[in-house]
Amino acid sequence: MSLPASYMSEAGLACAASTWTFIAGSAHRALRPHSSGTGTPKVLRHVTPNLSIDVKPLSPGRLADFMAFFEGEAFSDNSKWSSCYCQCFYEDHSKVCWPERTGAANRECASRRISQGEMQGLLAYQAGKVVAWCNAAPRTLFHALDDEPIPTAESVGTILCFVVAPRLRGRGIATALLEAACQQLRDQGFRLVEANPRANARSDGENHFGPLSMYLAAGFTIRRSDDDGSVWVGKELSFTP
Repeated sequence: MSLPASYMSEAGLACAASTWTFIAGSAHRALRPHSSGTGTPKVLRHVTPNLSIDVKPLSPGRLADFMAFFEGEAFSDNSKWSSCYCQCFYEDHSKVCWPERTGAANRECASRRISQGEMQGLLAYQAGKVVAWCNAAPRTLFHALDDEPIPTAESVGTILCFVVAPRLRGRGIATALLEAACQQLRDQGFRLVEANPRANARSDGENHFGPLSMYLAAGFTIRRSDDDGSVWVGKELSFTP
């Protein structure tokens, strides 16, 4: 996907009951999802020392948390991207002039979509406060991709953006979000998950689609390349009884 130059220079689908617990550190170890057997939500627990993170799906009830993060730590080191509110890919760029969209307009669109269950993703919490975000949703919700049709798009989930608080980058939070995103999309019935990282990203900003190395380590494979230097990676989602 080739984004508008101005983006790079300026910048009910969620399973609201589910929670994944992530404890990050130097020796990452992932355990299988489990349930208490008493009707409580499944927990995907990553167990290592030093940092405890809960990953929760975006929902109308978490709108205020999403806004507090996006208007706080999210872009504290890159304020020129703070106006997006992760709306770029939800818009049909044949109908919307993205370079003219204001932060206020994007905020209103994000609020409406979240409130109506038309925006999906995952929030990472530390001590009750959001510290990271992953934009992961059915491909059919991302209208910026409508001009790049693929076969069986209805069965594909797409991951397009990661935002991690600057003070917590490099601690494995994006990897935890990626695993939770794949689980959520699988649980929703999607058979393939795709993403669009930059192969030659040199900064945190350029890696906001997620580092290519992270996807490859998680079992994704490169499917195709775009003229802008990005690649599309994909992974089949396995289903277990």
